[in-house]
Amino acid sequence: MKIPATYALKFVLFLFIGLTATNVNAQEVKWLSWNEAAELIATEKNPKKIFIDVYTDWCGWCKKMDKDTFQDSEVAAYMADNFYMVKLDGEGKDPIDFKGKTYKFIPSGKKGYHEFAAALMQGRMSYPTTIFLDEEMNMLSPVPGYQKPEPFLNIAKYFGDNIYKDQDWKTYTGEGK
Repeated sequence: MKIPATYALKFVLFLFIGLTATNVNAQEVKWLSWNEAAELIATEKNPKKIFIDVYTDWCGWCKKMDKDTFQDSEVAAYMADNFYMVKLDGEGKDPIDFKGKTYKFIPSGKKGYHEFAAALMQGRMSYPTTIFLDEEMNMLSPVPGYQKPEPFLNIAKYFGDNIYKDQDWKTYTGEGK
């Protein structure tokens, strides 16, 4: 059976439009290494805050958050405007320098962990955990667990828009009533 050229052309056009529309909703996040973000903080005139996504290769919820939350167009745009976004492997092997100390990989159990990830997560090794630092690399807060786009954006705006300086979290979210 031969398909008429007009049907084939319509199918290709339909497929192209469908793929283009899908692509519009997804936004590519520009992830930085820790060293790249630290360099930007040190050299830019008006540095951004730092956002760190602490993950592991085996973490299913980390992968889901990458796909669902960080690829959400509204989340990706807000984060790009307000934060240097860093991916940090909680089991990474490369040393990291932070505030005069070198953090290293610690072999432990089957895999081990990175001291920097443990320090940022305040010893609570759960993945994913997202970390917010201010423009001077001071800890604002670790946020453990998977976050859907809307709640994550609410958290990101709390820190990104400096609301945390004037309101506690419960007041901001209306939980304090």
